[in-house]
Amino acid sequence: MLVIDDLGFAMEGRALFAGASARIPAGHKVGLVGPNGAGKTTLFRLIRGEMVPEAGRISLPSRARIGGVAQEVPAGPESLMDTVLAADTERAALMREAEGATDPARVADIQNRLADIDAWSAEGRAATILRGLGFTTDEMARPCADFSGGWRMRVALAGVLFAQPDLLLLDEPTNYLDLEGALWLEAYLARYPHTVIVISHDRGLLNRAVGAILHLSERKLTLYQGGYDTFARTRAEQQAVAAAEARKQETRRAHLQGFVDRFRAKASKARQAQSRLKMLEKMTPITPPAEAARHVFTFPAPEELSPPILALEGVSVGYDTRAVLKRLTLRIDQDDRIALLGRNGEGKSTLSKLLADKLAPMGGKLTRAAKLRVGYFAQHQVDELHLDETPLQHIQRLRPNEAQPKLRARLAGFGLMADQAETVVGKLSGGQKARLSLLLATLDAPHLLILDEPTNHLDIESREALVEALTAYTGAVVLVSHDMHLLGLVADRLWLVSGGEVTPWDEDLDAYRRFLLAAPETEKPAAAKTPKRAVSADRIATLRATLRKAEERVRKLEEMREKLAAKLADTALYDDARRDELAVWNRKYAEVMNGLDRAEALWMDAAQALEKAEGQMSDV
Repeated sequence: MLVIDDLGFAMEGRALFAGASARIPAGHKVGLVGPNGAGKTTLFRLIRGEMVPEAGRISLPSRARIGGVAQEVPAGPESLMDTVLAADTERAALMREAEGATDPARVADIQNRLADIDAWSAEGRAATILRGLGFTTDEMARPCADFSGGWRMRVALAGVLFAQPDLLLLDEPTNYLDLEGALWLEAYLARYPHTVIVISHDRGLLNRAVGAILHLSERKLTLYQGGYDTFARTRAEQQAVAAAEARKQETRRAHLQGFVDRFRAKASKARQAQSRLKMLEKMTPITPPAEAARHVFTFPAPEELSPPILALEGVSVGYDTRAVLKRLTLRIDQDDRIALLGRNGEGKSTLSKLLADKLAPMGGKLTRAAKLRVGYFAQHQVDELHLDETPLQHIQRLRPNEAQPKLRARLAGFGLMADQAETVVGKLSGGQKARLSLLLATLDAPHLLILDEPTNHLDIESREALVEALTAYTGAVVLVSHDMHLLGLVADRLWLVSGGEVTPWDEDLDAYRRFLLAAPETEKPAAAKTPKRAVSADRIATLRATLRKAEERVRKLEEMREKLAAKLADTALYDDARRDELAVWNRKYAEVMNGLDRAEALWMDAAQALEKAEGQMSDV
């Protein structure tokens, strides 16, 4: 068990933790969330012992191994496979010792220990992890130095997953992964045999891979059971209750203060006025929850063009003389919202560059509307910003004739307020740099906006703001993202990039997710469809009964939720003397919400299974 007890710590004079406590049982999977700058990464450093708490303690079992992705990623001549195998330091040391050991007793001890830690299956386990993170078998034999920084980060992640520490600490692990790698990591973490704490802004991962949320806010830690959606609902309801209570207290204080002000000088009322004054002094102020900082994106609206704004007929595209994609016949209209799906290396980024006019077609016909403007955002563009210039200077270069107030308004429309506008980019956070890059990509009000992994470094609130902005945007959108939540809310068309072709994916994102997690590496999505079989009437009856039971379960849990919400709305429950009782009711509410999430998922599965079975029966 990880125990954080009454933790206190400050950095550069700013308190990050004050009386913070939490207990995380062994084997639990926990998502660590909180505002940017609250101290999430600092908490990891305190747990690892890289920093020493100023107050309180952090304790783990004496021999517990703590692991995380090192900041220094591997870049030497060692192969990917050897680098990952070396991450299990005990196995590596025993293997080296076994090569030179001559004492029979020691040789026996070494071999027994190697058997205990399953050393002989190590290469197979390492290959499975590397493959899940997007590497081919041939790439596993290549040296780390052959790969870019982002890919080496994946190797570092593979190493710590292979080592299987007792406490796994991961800080934004999906930032360098594509959709396929992110989905694989979700599934891997969900079945990881030891304790996991993960800092992430990936809502899908926080809903599917963890069973609890550790919230860092106002220097305190609070553990909520359930995934992120359950946490968000519970937190919102608690804040609503706290805000209502604060308003009631403010009304009461105003009433008491009004009485004191009116009658303090009046002899007949002086005693009552003094009594109320003492009541005011004893009344502990209830601070309403701080409003979350408004996270915004304001995309300028383009004028409308006649459809299609872009059309491809038999187009091929690639690099040098090698075509990556062939025979592309596609059409994009201004109201399209398109998500590009496909395994790593199949050509999603190549297609994005073709559409953005960053790559010329090698053959075929590509027609663009005469006045078409394209905005293109790729993650590498964040790294191409001028670190010694301010955001204001960046847009001044592109809009030299615009007045400063208008330039500042543009920056504010992307959440870069006065302080950030005049801060050099090198000192901005990753999220602020991403906002600046998005502003630059949309400055000309593009008719077509191409976004390749736009959410890296954006927090959850900023991702929700991006969804709102894209929904309101009047141009076409082409998205490549590992954020399933973003794709699900924005995209209304899915294109599968696979086998050198681009074809419509006729099923939904959940079907694509299931395919990726179930299909062998060599299987192509086009082969993922299963043949229809005859379905018996008994099978239909069984599925209908299952659906009825699922609906009844959801109904009962919704009734329980309403009762618990009514209980939590009782202001008397928030008295200090009833703190323990409040904790019990909050825990019950979280358990019911978690159960409701599972029940709704089972109900959806049952409904889909019945619909599919009835369709198969009608086709026979």
